[in-house]
Amino acid sequence: MRKTRAKKRPLLPDPKFGDTMVTRFVNSLMYSGGKQKAYKLFYDAIEIVQKRTEQDGLETWRKALTNVMPNVEVRSRRVGGATFQIPQEIRAERKVALGIKWLVGYSRDRNEKSMAAKLAAEIVAAAKEEGSAFKKKEDTHRMAEANKAYSHFRF
Repeated sequence: MRKTRAKKRPLLPDPKFGDTMVTRFVNSLMYSGGKQKAYKLFYDAIEIVQKRTEQDGLETWRKALTNVMPNVEVRSRRVGGATFQIPQEIRAERKVALGIKWLVGYSRDRNEKSMAAKLAAEIVAAAKEEGSAFKKKEDTHRMAEANKAYSHFRF
């Protein structure tokens, strides 16, 4: 690497809860700069979660995000002409990024009517440790466990 690393830009906290993690989630939720629309969508989803679970919606979302974040992943490494899947620990930043990406992605694939309902359903499912996003985390961990024998090839 010749150039210096790009500096992390500070995120502004969201208007309702004052949380930068919410802003980060909303940024990955929005399409082509529709941030207000994405915020509305997120807040609606949190309200739906609150009605469905009778608990604090934001806390349920945080729990869901924590449940979806993976701890290990496999990365490809070429050793002597063969490619091995090597399990590695994940940095904290990447954990959060993957968790958000999976929650948003799998909520888009659901069958509910509105995006807010889809997101709310995926959040509730992830908080209960079920649903597609949680299954993805489990699959990632299973893959790392299966390839534990190659962990001595770590780079």
